[in-house]
Amino acid sequence: MIIDMPETTTTAVDKRLVRLRDEGGAVALGRVLTLVVIADEADVEIAVEAANDASREHPCRVLVLASAGPVDAAPRLDAQIRVGGDAGASEVVILRATGPLQDQPDAVVMPLLLPDAPIVVWWPREAPQAPSAHPIGRMAQRRITDSVMSGEPEAMIRSLGAHYADGDTDLAWARVTLWRGLLAAAVERPPFEPVTGVVIEGEKGHTSLDLLAGWLRARLRCPTTIAHQPGTTAITRVVLQRKSGDILLDRPDGRFVTISQAGAPDRRIALPIRKLSEALIEELRRLDPDEVYEEALVNGLPAVDAESAEAAA
Repeated sequence: MIIDMPETTTTAVDKRLVRLRDEGGAVALGRVLTLVVIADEADVEIAVEAANDASREHPCRVLVLASAGPVDAAPRLDAQIRVGGDAGASEVVILRATGPLQDQPDAVVMPLLLPDAPIVVWWPREAPQAPSAHPIGRMAQRRITDSVMSGEPEAMIRSLGAHYADGDTDLAWARVTLWRGLLAAAVERPPFEPVTGVVIEGEKGHTSLDLLAGWLRARLRCPTTIAHQPGTTAITRVVLQRKSGDILLDRPDGRFVTISQAGAPDRRIALPIRKLSEALIEELRRLDPDEVYEEALVNGLPAVDAESAEAAA
């Protein structure tokens, strides 16, 4: 069910949600969190679709703030409520604010927040330089960005590192979870030698490469290089250099990875590129600070950049 409410107020929207709950039997107490999505108009439907998929594992109220018109326009709030089959296991409220209301996002969403439920904010594309300083970011327990979708992804991920605060995370990090598991398992196999160098190859601008490089640099404490290859998609190859022979993880097609190691037969494992909803679902599983992400972003990635700059000098 989709209900349009033009020229409305958040109080009227909240009352309508209560009435729908009473009429349809939806139980707001079953929502485990409030997910606030701050999106451009062009990204609203993509974000809502991903949030609906995520809500089947994490029932939530989804509040989407979409920019609508110039900030010097007359103040106006248009809302759309989606429940039932149009909202997955959530309640979706899309809010389009114009004029000075755009400068007060916290005041717009506050009447619609679920009481005593954690708040998670997600920027599907561009994000503020310091998400924790954003009016809604200050209220949130978890702040999710997606640097891969930014116009300048590599600059954005480094800016996020410079302004990191507990609770920050990026969907590029969730996209490398399976890679991290495979790499950890590969290093722990005989002959148990230290890794002397790492090379990560893949798509330029796909910041999963940067975060994976930062994680490996922080954990293995060895020189780590990012090599961008034209015509590739996401991460295509990781080479772990060791004295007895390299460990090679090769995924040229974005579907299967082949693990090659001296003295052992090749192994082929399914490793498809993760969907947006899959990455979002993973990040919604935890509300506490991610120390490993912090280590990769704040400590590991700057070390990779410093080594790269030194090699280019």
